This record gives sequence, C-alpha cells and structure tokens, in this order.
Amino acid sequence: MKTALMAAICALPLLLSGCYSHKAIGLMQDRKNLPQYEKADYEHYRLAVNDEIVYRLITMDETISKSMVSSSNSVTDMASYRIYSDGTVDLPFLQPIHLAGLTLPEAQDTLQYYFREIIPDADVKVALYNRTFTVLGDIGSGTYQIYKDKLTIFQALAMSGDVSTQGDRKHVRIIRPHGDAEPEILEFDLRTNSIVDSKYYYVYPNDVIYVSRSKGSFYKVGNYSSFIGLITSSLSLLISVLNLTTNY
Repeated sequence: MKTALMAAICALPLLLSGCYSHKAIGLMQDRKNLPQYEKADYEHYRLAVNDEIVYRLITMDETISKSMVSSSNSVTDMASYRIYSDGTVDLPFLQPIHLAGLTLPEAQDTLQYYFREIIPDADVKVALYNRTFTVLGDIGSGTYQIYKDKLTIFQALAMSGDVSTQGDRKHVRIIRPHGDAEPEILEFDLRTNSIVDSKYYYVYPNDVIYVSRSKGSFYKVGNYSSFIGLITSSLSLLISVLNLTTNY
C-alpha cells in the first residue's frame, strides 16, 4: 500500500506537467526570454515569373476600352496575363513589356506609359490575380486568398483555423519564393509581441506557412477537460490498486 501511495505521489508532478501553459502557447507575450525582433518597414510585393496580373483600361473612348479588356468590375471575371520566364507579359495591342521585379504601383505606371502612346487619355489599374498563400502542418492546411493589403500572420492563421494546441509556436516557418532565386525561409517565434511590424508580420502572395508538431506534445493533454479526465482515471486506477492491495 505504501508503495502504491509513493507511486501516486511521484506520478502527480508528471500529470501536472502534462498541461499546456500560457507560456507555451499564448500569443503577444512580452517576456524578456522570448526573441525580440526589430521593426522593419513594409515592403511591397514584387512581381515574379509565373505571376498573373489583371488590368483595367479606362478611357473616354468606350470602343477601344471594350476591345482591349473585359469591362467586368470583378477581378476573378477578368482575363489574366501570365509573366513569362523572361519576365515579360503580353498584352493586347502592345509589345511584350518587362514587369518581373516591379511592385504593383510600378507595374501600373509602366503599363499606363505604354498605353498612353496609343491612347492619350488612358488610365490603367493593375491587380495581382494569384493573391494566395498556403498553410501546412499542425494547422488547418489549405490555400487561401489574400483579401486585403498587409495581411498579418495572425489574420492568415485565423483564416486557416489557428494553430492547434500541439503546434510548435516557437519555430513557425514561412517559405517565401523570390522569382528565379532560391526561396527564403523565415523562422520565428509566434508567441512574442515583438513580431508586430517585424519582417515576419506580413504575409505575401505565394507564401507557404508551415507549423510543425511540437516536441513532447504526445505526453501533454490539450485542455483542462482532458486533464481532469486523466486525473480521474488515474485516481480510479490508484483506488482499485489500493483495494486489491488491502484485500490481499
């Protein structure tokens, strides 16, 4: 009986350590032992090979406008144009124009310049057609639309269903393509509040966000109801063992 009691006392700390604490999974923490990331200016996305753009031509000449591009106001209904391996895009009535490496405002100014050579009052609006990011790992995997400029990592993860309790928030990774160059891999701790306005804060088109399973998660319970169930079942087992020990 004493042996069983001692075993129960020794097992109690293990049971208590099996819960996830706020330090382990909480967001926006200001603890000094968490990484402290520097502020970084927001950089506009730059077009890359295989990106697709859509544009809208505005002119007083309705005949020209309708003949060059769809009159739909919806981006998804407009014809898209892919940037080829040489960085150029082919648009109706224009020679191939190099757009790879340009931001959307720069691409818009470039297209407007060339259109005004044939249509003096041309006004051009440009948007990125493939505004998506992908989430993988211990989270709701899938590909999602970037619905606004400056989409944050928190908003992106919320769209995918948030990181599971077992997800490793210490080592979240973003795989960010850079055209023909090697993709950049950004690794960061999601829990620190210094992530706000850092280079890890915003999600860009074609980003892949990966969240792995945290080490030791097999031995932890995800919530207090599971923890109470574990304690109850352990106590029931202990009482049964004590009864058997007493009877024999």
